[in-house]
Amino acid sequence: MLTGARAEALERWLSQLRALDGRAEATLRAYRADVLGFLEFLAQHSGGEGGLAALGRLGVSDMRAWMAHERGRGLSARSLARALSAVKAFLRWLSDREGFDATAPLSARSPKYTRKLPRPLSEEAAREVLGTVGLQAREPWAGLRDAAVVTLLYGCGLRISEALSLTGADHPLGEVLRVRGKGGKERIVPVIPAARAAVAAYVAACPHPIRRAGPLFLGIRGRPLGQRQVARAMEQTRLQLGLPASATPHALRHSFATHLLDAGGDLRAIQELLGHASLSTTEAYTAVDAARLLEVYERAHPKA
Repeated sequence: MLTGARAEALERWLSQLRALDGRAEATLRAYRADVLGFLEFLAQHSGGEGGLAALGRLGVSDMRAWMAHERGRGLSARSLARALSAVKAFLRWLSDREGFDATAPLSARSPKYTRKLPRPLSEEAAREVLGTVGLQAREPWAGLRDAAVVTLLYGCGLRISEALSLTGADHPLGEVLRVRGKGGKERIVPVIPAARAAVAAYVAACPHPIRRAGPLFLGIRGRPLGQRQVARAMEQTRLQLGLPASATPHALRHSFATHLLDAGGDLRAIQELLGHASLSTTEAYTAVDAARLLEVYERAHPKA
């Protein structure tokens, strides 16, 4: 287990990200695992843990050796690219504090990988999900709850974590909703009438008290509704409708973005609605749109 100055530096860096940048705990856990794995490799690679000064002498060959080690133990190119990004961020922060030149390790190239495209549902399938998911629950009020959650995912483009973090104070929903997304960043999203009506129907039927400071969505026993329960409802709906395994709660958010783009929505506006920090993340939906156009072309063009 890593100890000493390097371990302390890692914790200081994570604390800064938590306090100043508002990074989510799940993100910080991933960063810790990635950088910790890197530092532990260096300890074995160099024959000893060493101090902070040794990190200032890292070269491209050290970075390549670490990446080769990670690939050798089965890490995908995508996961390695994420880990390298975390390691570089840590080394950049540390070089600023310790005053060493990190140019060499920061110049290490990220492995190439094919970015996975979002897999949205068709508009018809999305409507069928919204009309069917509520039928899977044992209790009618729980069916209204599940319908309300998935309507928020598809109608407002919320992440499942964002929908489940809503509180009683958010009800009744207005025309817009203030959402706290990844990294604690807030955004304003419009709320369609169908979503307002679905949430209102659930609240009216819910047998448990919904308190202003408590969660809006509750489980059968009155505890906070979990992501796994929503995923299970989607799984049952998917099987009933004969939809592919990619029809998950998150696919509804993908569908929200794709269908807006299909209807002529502005990419920058969709970025704001989704809460993406980078436009490049949102641009993945243009690739989905282009792929579908090509598929239609190849199927319909007389020369294809």
